[in-house]
Amino acid sequence: MLSRRSLSRLKFIALGLLIVLAIWLINHYGMAQIRAQVDQLGMWSPLAIFCLRFTSVVVPALPGTAYSVLSGGLLGFSQGLAVICLADLLSCCLSFCLSRRYGRQLVQRLVGERLMTRVDTLSQRHLERNFFLMTGFLMTGFFDFVCYGVGLTKAPWLKFAPALVLSIAISNPPIVALGAGILEGGKLLLGFALLGIFGLAIVTGLVQRYRVTDAPEP
Repeated sequence: MLSRRSLSRLKFIALGLLIVLAIWLINHYGMAQIRAQVDQLGMWSPLAIFCLRFTSVVVPALPGTAYSVLSGGLLGFSQGLAVICLADLLSCCLSFCLSRRYGRQLVQRLVGERLMTRVDTLSQRHLERNFFLMTGFLMTGFFDFVCYGVGLTKAPWLKFAPALVLSIAISNPPIVALGAGILEGGKLLLGFALLGIFGLAIVTGLVQRYRVTDAPEP
């Protein structure tokens, strides 16, 4: 059974491999040719990325960060960000509603029995009592589990929705900009992405510390 730390490492490894593959494709085919192929696909390219990202959130066992980088690289920063934000908004709302409507049994079927422990842990944190803490958790890499966890609590929709929108607006641009900056060679975008990722790492560290210090006693 993989631990939470192992799952996090796997996500970073997958992200690193995607970046290496993207750089290789640029060196081999050229950015202009890749973009031309994407343009020929028309609406199917953003639709495919939307579906991949949407599915990776609803089924949290699937890695989703790589799709944000891919979206920025293939679609550009503006369009790529719009696709990822829309996918996150709709999928997170769906996860919250499914959890609230059908309860723990359905959530366990979607995330798996092994990962259900993470959802249960998050639902016991009483995130609904602190808007900024809920927003902080939604900004981390396990935001998909947070949506299910908050849905199992008594958190009202009117409190969850603003926290979700704020977290998406803050956490998505740096990751999408990373893909756009690497593939387009944009130094400004790349610098912004690295600063944003550093900030997200700080938020994740603070949230992880809260999870440890506030862990329920056996």
